Amino acid sequence: MKSIFRTSLLLFCIALYGVPSEAQDSIGEKGPGPVILISRDKNGQDEIVNVFKETQRQHFHDPGIPRFLLADRKRKWALGVGGYVQAVVEYDFGGISDDIDFFPAFISGGKPRSQFQMDITTSTLFLKLVGRVGKWGNIIVYTAGNWRGDGNTFELQNAYVQFLGITFGYDTGTFMDLAAGPPTIDFAGPCGMTSYRTTLVRYERTLGKGFSVGIALEMPGIEGATDRYTSVDHQLVPSVPAYVQYGWNKGRSHIRLSGIYRNIAYTDLANDKSNSQTGWGVQATSVVAIGKPFQIYLQYAYGKGIGSLINDISNLSVDIVPDVDNVGKMQLLPMSGWYAGVQYNFTPKIFMSATYSQSMLHAGNYYRIVNPEQYKHGQYLVTNLFWNVIPDLQLGMEYLHGWRKDFDKNGDQANRINLSAKFSF
Repeated sequence: MKSIFRTSLLLFCIALYGVPSEAQDSIGEKGPGPVILISRDKNGQDEIVNVFKETQRQHFHDPGIPRFLLADRKRKWALGVGGYVQAVVEYDFGGISDDIDFFPAFISGGKPRSQFQMDITTSTLFLKLVGRVGKWGNIIVYTAGNWRGDGNTFELQNAYVQFLGITFGYDTGTFMDLAAGPPTIDFAGPCGMTSYRTTLVRYERTLGKGFSVGIALEMPGIEGATDRYTSVDHQLVPSVPAYVQYGWNKGRSHIRLSGIYRNIAYTDLANDKSNSQTGWGVQATSVVAIGKPFQIYLQYAYGKGIGSLINDISNLSVDIVPDVDNVGKMQLLPMSGWYAGVQYNFTPKIFMSATYSQSMLHAGNYYRIVNPEQYKHGQYLVTNLFWNVIPDLQLGMEYLHGWRKDFDKNGDQANRINLSAKFSF
């Protein structure tokens, strides 16, 4: 009985597959129509498929265009389901960074001096809905997540809607420049890179002649250190980042200038009074393509109260800290982060890169005197080689070296080797 059922089902699928597309298009003229499966490798161009290409996220760790799309009969709406599975093998020696990602802030002296780790939690799954809304243009609904939650549980990384240049939802921050991030197996990336995710409302617009601008209201996400006389709880004002960008070389090169305003509220418990400090940051980023083989990645960021936005410093909870000179008061410390990287493409399938980065917490108001063992300065060096064996399979190997220095001038170093295999779908 089961074999008869399976045979009948197979014959039905074969018959359905054999129906010409013209016949399928004539079904249900007044309804939503049947669902059509479009292969990513389909010959010729399809307008809805091109929208997926044009709106592809630009960060190295973001998934690519899905292999298959589900589209309605008129191909005005399409749903893509995709992602990747990535396995990483890590070995630390000559010192360790005590985390699955390589943070100089987590380098500690003493033992152990080596460790072996394996990670698959960066594997990502996403859904992307794209639609054409007449003269209004495209609407995009995107959700993605990986297994970086507590206990390796699924954790949301993106969930937003884009329409008419407006993005609202949960996404990477506007102060970041995704396209300027260098390629690394290390999921965190360079220690001085700006990196954060938040709930936001963002408006972006292309002005023409290579110029584009953006501005947003973002959930602050303040992380501060407190003492018995201070507390950092509810925030009252959204963060406001903005940028202006100029691109050339058919979009392969650009320079972006960004700024961010942060109002950081805290409570003076000694006097039972609410106070706030004004945080700010400025940043310059760039990607420069030199011919086909070379790409250069650059970033420099500086500000006060932006610790949670800079990779390495985000582990320290120093957006705002107690002012040791004034009981019940808090202060913002200056901080900076930068990197410079280069990528060389040997062939369309093989490329390598190298990046050097620094992050620094600048002391103020005797902060370094009362916190001598606090992190002051981190350095990060990475070089890697990637091979796209087939369009969906990428192998990589990577070497990282990190330095940490504290205010008391003590510090340590660590090394890591990463091996990676990633299959995209």
